[in-house]
Amino acid sequence: MSKPGYSTYVADRLSGFAGHEPAMPRLDTRDHPNFLAAYERMTGAMNIARRAVCVGPVSVRDREPLEHDLANLKEALAQVQVIEGFMTAASPGLVPVFQINRHYPSHEAYVEAIAAAMQDEYEAIVKAGFVLQLDCPDLAMARHTSFQELGEAEFLKRAAFHVDVLNNALRNVPADRARIHICWGNYEGPHDHDIAFAKVAPILVKSKPQALVVEAANPRHAHEWTVWQDVKLPDDKILIPGVLDTSTNYVEHPELVAQRICQFADIVGRERVVAGTDCGFGTFAGYGKIDPDIAFKKLGAMVEGAAIASKRLWARA
Repeated sequence: MSKPGYSTYVADRLSGFAGHEPAMPRLDTRDHPNFLAAYERMTGAMNIARRAVCVGPVSVRDREPLEHDLANLKEALAQVQVIEGFMTAASPGLVPVFQINRHYPSHEAYVEAIAAAMQDEYEAIVKAGFVLQLDCPDLAMARHTSFQELGEAEFLKRAAFHVDVLNNALRNVPADRARIHICWGNYEGPHDHDIAFAKVAPILVKSKPQALVVEAANPRHAHEWTVWQDVKLPDDKILIPGVLDTSTNYVEHPELVAQRICQFADIVGRERVVAGTDCGFGTFAGYGKIDPDIAFKKLGAMVEGAAIASKRLWARA
């Protein structure tokens, strides 16, 4: 992959970005300096995530890295037996979480400009034969990070706006060729300032992508599978709940994975659940504490657990 990470790569491909600014302290970790120092010793410094600043009009500057990524994934998938592959892309609302606006007159104008520039990437990924995954931590994580100055109502209004802009940018992308991922931050920390999923879910279900990829395995959000008892999953959508925690080297037991899958299947239907991970195991190159070999063991446990769940769900039919 030519991307250094899932979000900051846009500054290398779009015009209008320069310099960098430090991130705002997360609400859940800012008062724990001992934890932050210890965590950095384990993971490496977060300066790998270069937070460029928008200082001019945003437009496509260099398409070659995208073509490089598409060619690489095609070549890799040709060597294995798979049904399909997906490629991630930063959503319009994600970019302002990492790249601060110092050019456009408003946040809304900035997001709309990003959407216009990123639309080409979204369509190119689908045209290449891949499923497009839009990464949207701006709908959840940003509440206690980059958008922490907003009140809850203001944040939810902004999240709804981001979904509207995203839907417009996907106007030429079939819903069944796209998935949307939300999370509260792929890091081990208190997470005691995370916004509740019940407040975000009604906004998430209005997004165009058919598949909803949602954190559901870590200790702060594993209980929120019950939200789907109250928020109806639209008939044209499927759910990809996280059944693996991507911030710990614990290998989930296949039986736990199966139980998690069945919890969701019992609510939304067995044909509408696909097992997934909370996030990626590495969000930025050179930063992370999950051992690659253990990550594959965790994925193996997911496969075993999915087989158990499938057998169990079909037996109930």
